[in-house]
Amino acid sequence: MELWQKYFKTGIIHFMAFPQTMKGEGPILETLEEIVNDEFFSAIEISWIKDDKVREEAKKLLETAGMTVAYGAQPRLLTQSLDISSTDEATRKRALDELKSAIEEAEYMGAVGVAFLAGKDPGPEKRELAKDALVKSICELCDYAKVHGNLRVELEVFDVDIEKSSLVGPSIVAREIAQRIKKEQKDNFGLLIDLSHFPIQYESIRDAVYTTAGYVTHIHLGNCIMRDKSHPGYGDQHPRFGIKGGENGVKEIRDFLRALFDVGFFDADEKPIVSFEVKPLPGENPKAVIANAKRALIEAWADL
Repeated sequence: MELWQKYFKTGIIHFMAFPQTMKGEGPILETLEEIVNDEFFSAIEISWIKDDKVREEAKKLLETAGMTVAYGAQPRLLTQSLDISSTDEATRKRALDELKSAIEEAEYMGAVGVAFLAGKDPGPEKRELAKDALVKSICELCDYAKVHGNLRVELEVFDVDIEKSSLVGPSIVAREIAQRIKKEQKDNFGLLIDLSHFPIQYESIRDAVYTTAGYVTHIHLGNCIMRDKSHPGYGDQHPRFGIKGGENGVKEIRDFLRALFDVGFFDADEKPIVSFEVKPLPGENPKAVIANAKRALIEAWADL
């Protein structure tokens, strides 16, 4: 098998590998250095940086390293309980304004795209209205991103009812939203699917990949624990691969990559980003968790 670098850019989500930076503060520069000095990674996903000077230094560091940068706006929404698919217009507008600020920061940082998530599923009575609100928001964001660095706007698919309980949600709903956005001629939109979310979406790898095929622009590789509610890694916590009680390891990474090859995901002219989304549990060393992920990909690729 050829080197995976021919097909995709290997990335890592900085604010998950080092969760103390998730609120836009903490040892951002020190932890960025850990990643940019590792030539295994050609891409990195960052989030908000509240301090202007730190942001400027981070920008210089990433430019010097020559890495592809993506921007995850999920922390900006989740830590502030913002809902881009709210049926209340004032609530939706607050989330929209926050994501527009994220797009501006992403443009400054030289990012190629911005990812975010829908709000919680409001239930059957308001679900269709929430979908309408989400489509309206995404179309506005696509237009805004077009004139701010021509960034991609990427909707991440999340769990149904375990932690995020997101409107998007099941893969079939993700496909429906993507189809509606494409009908609006928004060519800078795509879906982000995450291996760690398939079990908590109650979907097989194959079903999730095939259902969203043709609309996916970005991939995350991660794990989850869903059978033991007492485990500190239960839910959408992205524990290391192979952890006892976890759902994903080398085999699942291999199967995910195979399915992506089968649907032609890696045939695109531009190499997509495939990023690790792994988070150390209390007491775990972040460097060891990152090394675990790298080994898992190496083994999975060798077994393709």
